[in-house]
Amino acid sequence: MKKSAVLVGSIFTAAVVLPLAATAGQATSASFGRTADGQDVQIVTLTNSHGMRARVMSYGASLQSLLVPDRNGKLADVVLGYDTLQGYLDRRQYFGATVGRYANRIAHGKFTLDGKTYSLTLNDGPNSLHGGTKGFDQQVWKVLDVKAGPTPSVTMEYVSPDGDQGYPGTLTVKATYTLSDDNQLKISYAATTDKPTIVNVSNHTYWNLAGEGSGTVMDQELMIPGDAITPVSDAAAIPTGDIATVAGTPYDFRNAKSIGRDIRDGRSQQLLFGHGYDMNWVLARKEIEPRVVARVEDPHSGRVMTIWSSKPGVQFYSGNFLDGTTIGKDHHIYRQGDAFVLEPQLFPDTPNHPDFGSARLAPGETYRNVIVYRFGIDQAGKK
Repeated sequence: MKKSAVLVGSIFTAAVVLPLAATAGQATSASFGRTADGQDVQIVTLTNSHGMRARVMSYGASLQSLLVPDRNGKLADVVLGYDTLQGYLDRRQYFGATVGRYANRIAHGKFTLDGKTYSLTLNDGPNSLHGGTKGFDQQVWKVLDVKAGPTPSVTMEYVSPDGDQGYPGTLTVKATYTLSDDNQLKISYAATTDKPTIVNVSNHTYWNLAGEGSGTVMDQELMIPGDAITPVSDAAAIPTGDIATVAGTPYDFRNAKSIGRDIRDGRSQQLLFGHGYDMNWVLARKEIEPRVVARVEDPHSGRVMTIWSSKPGVQFYSGNFLDGTTIGKDHHIYRQGDAFVLEPQLFPDTPNHPDFGSARLAPGETYRNVIVYRFGIDQAGKK
């Protein structure tokens, strides 16, 4: 077995181990396997001085695992996924993935930009979902930089060519994962283009704050400070264009409640369409300064996750289609409701709904989505 090499630049081939100073974090890199066409996939491990650890793989610029302490200091992986690359290659489920060019759905895979209509690849019935048949989640990203220090980080890049999945313009996207010493994981997305296009990039991690494979998240308590949703017309989950209040509905999470409290309310057609929660919450009508977009607490472990972003919407999905056929990490079977997803982003199908805002990116501009996951402990509650 070869000795690990110390990273001195952004190009490396062997496993990399950076020394841990008294107050610094660690950053290591190694091969995670190869794709069917022979591309090497790297996995980068970021560790802070408290032992919190994030593993990020270059396949899909994905969060493969995240170890977080509970109220007793016990670490658990709170991210669903697979132990090996092959699991991600065999079945596309967006576990931990960066999704784009356009996260969420575009109706009929069509949109008009500057008077020209574009047709995208279709991969969700009659619609295009998370970038199409081969979105960012299925690409091998280039690892540009790995840094140790007080805030260890990794930066990855993918260049999406003009016409990729039907989208115009060559889009250069960077994803930077940073782990701070106060138990914050930050994902910073940035994109530039050489011709007008549309962009909406987010992260699709499946979370279970009790630990992946521990069972249902239905008793974990969620708060979303949005007073409206963008309702959908049917199971295809395309917004109608309306903005509907959450008051008096199962979608009211303005005061924290358990995810499962109202999920079986058969009076809600929206819950029937999605087999549970799968909806965009309206946090603002335009981008503003970063603020809390969601907070989740597991009353048993005491783990608390607060999500910050400047995006106007957040998609909340309650793991409705985990059907017991997925065998994840440590041979755990993932079943319906065993995880939740929270994706800060623009509203679904924004290019086809002018009232939702704009997803347009022009040359000379930079698209950004910075998502911060802040982890803490609630010492009260069940033990």
